[in-house]
Amino acid sequence: MRSTLGAIALAATIGLSGCASMTPTEQNVAGGAAIGALGGAAISGLTGGSIGTGALIGGAVGAGGGYLYDRDQRSRW
Repeated sequence: MRSTLGAIALAATIGLSGCASMTPTEQNVAGGAAIGALGGAAISGLTGGSIGTGALIGGAVGAGGGYLYDRDQRSRW
């Protein structure tokens, strides 16, 4: 159990440290894609569809939404 928690903590640290060198636009797109993929997988799983397909579609829509959000925020400056 302890080694599993250590592996999860290490993976999370490595994953989050990769975001430090990203531009704000890249961070918004990646965040949108992650949220979209989780949402798509959850909805697909609840409705009896393919979870992988739901995650792919949700990730693509979320990435697009993250990009549009970033463009909107930049236009307000």
